[in-house]
Amino acid sequence: MSSRPTAEPDTSAFHSEYPSIEHLRAKARRRVPRFAFEYLEGGCFSEINLRRNTEEIREVRLNPWYLRDYAGAELKTELFGQTYAAPFGVAPIGLQGLIWPRATQILAQAAHQHQVPFVLSTVATASIETVADLTQGRAWFQLYHPAEVELRDKLLDRARQAGFPVLVILADTPTFAYRPKEIRNGLSIPPRMSLRNVLQMMTRPRWCLGQLRAGAPEFQTMKPYIPKGLNMKHLGLFMNKTFSGRLSADRIRQIRDRWPGKLVVKGIVTPEDAELAIQLGADGLIVSNHGGRQLDAGDSTIRSLSALQRDFGSRTTLMLDSGVRSGPDIACALASGAKFVFLGRSFMYGVGALGDRGGDHTLIMLKRQLQQVMQQIGCERVQDLPRHLLPK
Repeated sequence: MSSRPTAEPDTSAFHSEYPSIEHLRAKARRRVPRFAFEYLEGGCFSEINLRRNTEEIREVRLNPWYLRDYAGAELKTELFGQTYAAPFGVAPIGLQGLIWPRATQILAQAAHQHQVPFVLSTVATASIETVADLTQGRAWFQLYHPAEVELRDKLLDRARQAGFPVLVILADTPTFAYRPKEIRNGLSIPPRMSLRNVLQMMTRPRWCLGQLRAGAPEFQTMKPYIPKGLNMKHLGLFMNKTFSGRLSADRIRQIRDRWPGKLVVKGIVTPEDAELAIQLGADGLIVSNHGGRQLDAGDSTIRSLSALQRDFGSRTTLMLDSGVRSGPDIACALASGAKFVFLGRSFMYGVGALGDRGGDHTLIMLKRQLQQVMQQIGCERVQDLPRHLLPK
């Protein structure tokens, strides 16, 4: 783990031509090959739940207090004993380096400099050790559950040795999803390069040049366990065989016994699962439906959060992921009972649009947006946002 001092955020990185996630998305779409872009933003089946996530967050309304004394907005938030500069962080995304070269490293470094958490996926394109060095061991690690206990324990030990304070385990990926865009584009784990995909790459020269410099994206954390010399087909079969995403009470119990830090279960949307996770020793829950990528017929995350907050808000740390695209979305999620919010696609749009500057720009933009909302409604502290929630 690095002992170098934390660099100050580059506040000059904000680009006024891209003042919203929608602007970043449009720019990223022009710079990223279509197959990679559709992998990033696609959902399962008809993408109903993908759209529902964002649409229903935006049905939340906030009540402004205009005539009260107001000292200003403070974004700092305490979570698991650590004070973060803002109440949101970078959600885990697999194959980030496919979407933009070195995307994992760009976002990990930006999150660390801006003092917000970065969550590393098991199938990201930078290793546990690389991200630990970039974040001084302050990143979180999300575990895709391996089928073999020995591999699970090796991954947990590496994350612990790297100093990661929080482990996130997935509950919402018990099967491989049915995503029509990925199937049509020939994307699997890892992606297969068809002639159509190669032609798409040729129309994105900056992406191609960046990939040449960075090297082909690989599952760097998993690399020590992958047999050498596998072709694309056999590597895909190996990865499919290696991971078994379905959690059980026994699996969670074993992880809790082995992991000394904070344990978070991600993908909780029902009271039954929430109760069991708490009983098994989870320190927090991330209300998530995997960005609408697994169950099209499911509820939106904001509705699931609102239902869980009533019974579990005082018993555990509730967080939210999926569908968040702006500062107002963050404010509405926090007002609805989340103590912290994570964004995935939004940050990837930033990197796809602006490359190395994308992480800084997106973090600056979202903090400015959230601060403006809090100032507008007269909310001084993040934890007071629920007092501004307007009942339906």
